[in-house]
Amino acid sequence: MAFSRSQHSLASVPRVEFDALLATIAPGISNAEAGIFGPDSLSWRISRESALFLGAGRAALLQLAHPWVATSLAEHSDLMSQPIQRFHNTFRVVFTMIFGSLPQALAAARHLHTLHTRIQGEMPQDVARWKRGSRYEANEIGALRWVFATLVESAVLAYDCALPPLTPAEREHYYKECRTLAGLFGLPASSLPQTWEAFAAYNSRMHASDDLGASGLSRQMAHNLLRGAGSWVRPPFWYRALTVEWLPERLRNEFALDFGEHELQAAARARRLLPKIYRRIPPSARLVGPWHEAQARLAGRRANILARYSNRFWIGRPLLPFA
Repeated sequence: MAFSRSQHSLASVPRVEFDALLATIAPGISNAEAGIFGPDSLSWRISRESALFLGAGRAALLQLAHPWVATSLAEHSDLMSQPIQRFHNTFRVVFTMIFGSLPQALAAARHLHTLHTRIQGEMPQDVARWKRGSRYEANEIGALRWVFATLVESAVLAYDCALPPLTPAEREHYYKECRTLAGLFGLPASSLPQTWEAFAAYNSRMHASDDLGASGLSRQMAHNLLRGAGSWVRPPFWYRALTVEWLPERLRNEFALDFGEHELQAAARARRLLPKIYRRIPPSARLVGPWHEAQARLAGRRANILARYSNRFWIGRPLLPFA
């Protein structure tokens, strides 16, 4: 399925249409406590792995490559002064959609839609094809689709780096589940590629298109992100190298990110060693707190102290919200 440039001008999904979209999701859920996907889903199997953090930097940089996203982050968030808070906010919403009960997942979706309705403005300068003074809106379908795509593609890339890669059938099934997740973001099914192959083609087109492009602002944000500016977390060299390697070469160059022989060797060494090290980590430490909390909920128990501490790392609080 191809997406033309004109589709990037689609209006935002208004609340009444968004609520109607959510209403199509709930009837298919047989166990509200298990949430949208449930413990047998690929979404739980993949999203429970802390290895997905390997792709977080790549997803963030690809999002910054969209001038609307970079501008909205600069004008409506504390990304530079409080990057950990943004990390927590993002994972809190996404993990609640995936691992929360049905009421929690729907509440997280409504929270995100409401938050996005306040994020709009005008482009302060020409970047790529976006002209100075043109409008941007966080709930616009084209922008939402791109953010969604960076998360899904980067998650699969990270999972395949640390664990046995998904089979083509598993990848297709996972993407089918992700299209349901996209509805919680406010994306109607008609706005999405319908197969993994079409999804991969969409990403390739976007990587080469003038919908994306770096500005001085996004370039500074990208460099700050990779060096952990404003945070006590300092990404190690191998993580930065792997993140940059996973970017399309064109965007790597536009962001002016170094990727010479030293970085190439560090990324190759990380890809070689990560699977060996990662698979030796016990599940109690390797799997994320929201998954442990969901397992406890389904067993009729409260989340234990390990799950609560893990949640504090991933979502900044001991339990998933909207309970």
